[in-house]
Amino acid sequence: MYTPERQAFPNTDITNLVALMRWRATVQPDDIACTFMNFKADEKNDDITYRHIDAQARAIAAHLQALGLSGKSAILLYPSGLPYITAFFACLYARVLAIPAYPPHSERFVPRIQAIVQDSEATIILTTTQIKANVKRWFAGVPALEHLQWLTTDDISIQAAGSWKGLDIEARTLAFLQYTSGSTSTPKGVMVSHGNLLHNLKGQANLWHIPDEPGCYVSWLPIFHDMGLIAGILLPFYLGSRVYLMAPASFLQRPMRWLQTISRYHATHSFAPNFGYELCARRSTPESRAGLDLSNWRVAMNGAEPIHHDTLENFLRVFAPYGFRRSAFAPAYGLAEATLVVSSISAQAISSTKTVNKSKFEQRQIVEVEPTSSNIHRAVSCGRVLDGQKVRIVHPETRTTCPDGIVGEIWVAGPSNAHGYWQRPTETETTFHAYLTENNEGPFLRTGDLGFLQDGELFLVGRLKDVIIIRGRNFYPQDIEVTVENAHPAIRLGTCAAFSIEEDNQEQLVIVAEVDHRYQAKEGEPEQEKLMQPSTIQKRIREAVALEHDVQVAHIGLLKVGGIQKTSSGKIQRSACRAKFLDGSLSLWSGLKQQEKKKENIYG
Repeated sequence: MYTPERQAFPNTDITNLVALMRWRATVQPDDIACTFMNFKADEKNDDITYRHIDAQARAIAAHLQALGLSGKSAILLYPSGLPYITAFFACLYARVLAIPAYPPHSERFVPRIQAIVQDSEATIILTTTQIKANVKRWFAGVPALEHLQWLTTDDISIQAAGSWKGLDIEARTLAFLQYTSGSTSTPKGVMVSHGNLLHNLKGQANLWHIPDEPGCYVSWLPIFHDMGLIAGILLPFYLGSRVYLMAPASFLQRPMRWLQTISRYHATHSFAPNFGYELCARRSTPESRAGLDLSNWRVAMNGAEPIHHDTLENFLRVFAPYGFRRSAFAPAYGLAEATLVVSSISAQAISSTKTVNKSKFEQRQIVEVEPTSSNIHRAVSCGRVLDGQKVRIVHPETRTTCPDGIVGEIWVAGPSNAHGYWQRPTETETTFHAYLTENNEGPFLRTGDLGFLQDGELFLVGRLKDVIIIRGRNFYPQDIEVTVENAHPAIRLGTCAAFSIEEDNQEQLVIVAEVDHRYQAKEGEPEQEKLMQPSTIQKRIREAVALEHDVQVAHIGLLKVGGIQKTSSGKIQRSACRAKFLDGSLSLWSGLKQQEKKKENIYG
């Protein structure tokens, strides 16, 4: 007799997510698939069964088919909640290419939606009645957006499910476009197929599934992000488990809600970026930890941003008395271009750490030292590569394989690799079709990340690219630098660098910029009398970056003319600027008084 506990893995003849959901709706129709946590005294949590997901998805899909949208693309603008889940599956059912996107909560986020719409050529937005009322007015007068069709899915009757017509869906059929976060001007849509998803989900299940246990998941991750969608929602559905879903804002407002939910519902799996674990370790109080029971938590995946050894130790120190086990930690590495997961520590295994010389490590050299040594860095293992995938560590210039323990670019091959970037053949060829020079092995995905292999486990070192990752979000330094240059009239154009540093076990954003000391405030200019005060310049930069990019600047260095490190061709050397920032050798602006040149003052 079937029970979800006995048959967690889907049948082998299931080749797409539509077949997966229809199968779940048949074999466990009345099992609750997802519960959305509201955290409001006057609102109950919302439940949905596998049967209801299937029926509501068919009802919405029937509308999409009636509109002639099969084979076209649709933007999904939803807050965290059950309507997003049914709309996403409706797109799969109707063979409409889903494009998850963050619903803008102010007009300043509209340009990113505009860029995605222009790149994807989407013709319709799927959303809720409330989001449409809030957002549509911001699209007026924007050429790429004002003529879009809107479909609110929360008012579509489930009775329409019978009008849905099943379509042929192959493993290679595209399921959705995952637009890379970061650059607002040139977002790239990663083409993820049904086959990519099922291969990656099976690999995750092989790594993290606990035999003879049904599994219970908790997720607060953003649903428009690949980790939130695939690991937070699709993986529990793949295994026939139940997931308790909460909005990211609910976690950020009170981080302990996450662990209290895990405790209350005896969750076995829950995932987060490094900062999530750090927030809980720092902000929890004895009162908020009272009654906590984390003994059922078997897999605590940590990914999407650099993983810090100290964070893991701090979290363990704080929560071990409440049943959390070291063996629950599952550090992982992945990226959207490989669907999601490339490697991870498996369930119940203990992650290893390499203690290396910090100075050599920052120069991408691995020199192991004793844990008691000074000037050390602890590199956390991201485990073994997913089944069916393979990883090579490659010299990025010569494209030859590096031996174990030598740093190089991480190249990935296998069925989880996405199909490329939407309508970007040149970038697809460069990134997804790389070959080794020594034996022409390939094609490989070039990740742009640096790492090394040791004893079959993958360790990350840094990024070959300049992408900044903070709290799981990618930021392109060029975008931030443009914002800084426009934040204050005394900032010299082309003389600004944005980069991240590790501070207090978290990645933090740093800005260094040259100041034109000759600038004279114009009559009537805002803050005329104090315009050239360092505090005013720093304040303008912080406000502009927060407004344009929704990220906080941790430190700002104001430099004299010529203080920015550049190549002979005039390109900004961000890594050199970062090194000088860390060792305190930046050429500071003479407008700073001597007492202001102490680190705590000049760097804000």
